[in-house]
Amino acid sequence: MGVVNSKQIAGEKACEYIQDGMVVGLGTGSTAYYMIQKLGDRVAEGLNVTGVVTSKATEKLALERNIPLMDLNDVTEIDLTIDGADEVDAAFRGVKGGGGALLFEKLVAHASKKSIWVVGEDKVVATLGAFPLPVEVVPFGYKQVERQLEAKGYNPILRHHEDGSIYLTDSQNYILDLQMKEITQPEALNDWLNNLPGVVENGLFLNYASSIVIGFSNGRVEVRDK
Repeated sequence: MGVVNSKQIAGEKACEYIQDGMVVGLGTGSTAYYMIQKLGDRVAEGLNVTGVVTSKATEKLALERNIPLMDLNDVTEIDLTIDGADEVDAAFRGVKGGGGALLFEKLVAHASKKSIWVVGEDKVVATLGAFPLPVEVVPFGYKQVERQLEAKGYNPILRHHEDGSIYLTDSQNYILDLQMKEITQPEALNDWLNNLPGVVENGLFLNYASSIVIGFSNGRVEVRDK
């Protein structure tokens, strides 16, 4: 089995936690993709759920699989959100936003009673930071934010598409990816970033995941509860 299959078995395992009648947050990314595909199968078999999406890409996939959707504004509470992560440590702190959906992902997670992350074994790390930390910023004056991040030694890189155009999030913002190598004090960094004018959101998810479903390349699945 390759890495893709480890993501698939983790995503499909997490789908088992979705029960009839739930309002479910639907994550974004390659691992969440498999969960949504499996959920589409269960809906076709008669499962009654309502999804709340974290990106336009997830919305498109959910509609293709005939999963009923509701706008986050119309939801009082989400029973369960299942999403991927780019990194997760032993304290269930994570880095998310490699797919550019960090703002919507955090909004949905914050409205959820419970969040489960699904990851391949390669995403489990001792220390966060090897994966670039996304920081979503408004385009107006973003260079001012970039300079402050550079002064801290965080090596921000403005995210671009492969064709060279600037990457825009679903809410039409830019992303600065911080090349930090390791994040020794994620809570302090999270607070500092959130206090910078022009920063919309950052990719540190510190108090959200209650369980992590890990898929291994040998076909094993492990569930870790906080």
